[in-house]
Amino acid sequence: MKHFLRVLTQLLVLLYCKCLWRGLKFVIRKVTGRCELQWICYNNKPGARRTLKIESSLKCSKHELLQSAISVHPDSVEKTIDDIMSLKKINLDTNPQLGISLQACLLQIVGYRNLVVEVEKLRREPYDCENPAHEEMLVKLWKELRPDSPLSGRISKQWCEIGFQGNDPKTDFRGMGLLGLHNLLYFAEHDKATALQVLHDSLQPKHSKMSEAEWDKKKFDKAIGYSFAIVGINITDLAYSLLVSGALKTHLYNVAPEMPSLVHFQQTFCYLMQEFHRFWIEEDPCDIMEFNRVRTKFHKRILKQLKNPDMALCPHFTASDLHLVNL
Repeated sequence: MKHFLRVLTQLLVLLYCKCLWRGLKFVIRKVTGRCELQWICYNNKPGARRTLKIESSLKCSKHELLQSAISVHPDSVEKTIDDIMSLKKINLDTNPQLGISLQACLLQIVGYRNLVVEVEKLRREPYDCENPAHEEMLVKLWKELRPDSPLSGRISKQWCEIGFQGNDPKTDFRGMGLLGLHNLLYFAEHDKATALQVLHDSLQPKHSKMSEAEWDKKKFDKAIGYSFAIVGINITDLAYSLLVSGALKTHLYNVAPEMPSLVHFQQTFCYLMQEFHRFWIEEDPCDIMEFNRVRTKFHKRILKQLKNPDMALCPHFTASDLHLVNL
């Protein structure tokens, strides 16, 4: 009974607030001559702070046109903005900047939704060793990370040198599909120096009096670090969860002037790889068995940072120069 009364009370409060808010919007419109979309644009700078509020306003609107605006095709954004301006009876001559601002926001909103679809498609596509394009990407990853070590064969223990678990990397891509391979290759190609440094560090023992020559004689899977490729696939999963949950909206709305793309997502992955590497060193875990604890703590830290609507990754990529900045 108490639970029922609590739920009923929450429902009544919600309905009261909703009616009160609509009434308040009506009064503001009559007094100022501006609708909610107008004063959001005029009182918030471009980026996540503005776009998140525009997105919320459209979702909560009682007009079907506004509700459906967030899911239109990118090619229909301009017409949708014209329809919204007409519905809200906004004079374009006296509000020339409003249409431009709303269009930029809607492109970000629509672009984010399309990015989620694109990333999900890559995640669901399994690695196929019979597909020449897949095999070419995998071999290219090896060449980027081990340029001076020719691969003895497609099935080889050498794959452990870049952090795969066995002789055939295809089994390690099961969780994230081609998305994991795409991200690893992007990191290796577009920020090669950082990727090579992270790989090198991941293979080193935590505490050792051995010389480098002595260490090189040891098995790679005995390093008190982590497996580079496996962690890359794991961080891909982290980036994916941030994207799907909507947490990455803060970052992407701040760095993508219009539509967020796959490149923006891959740059985010590169940043997360580098930051996780630093975080791993700071946490100083005893061994790889602490990986899940460190990953969970790292995930919570990133989520906390992204709750600030002014927070973004530095827009001037390379990953070696990336850091979270308060814009």
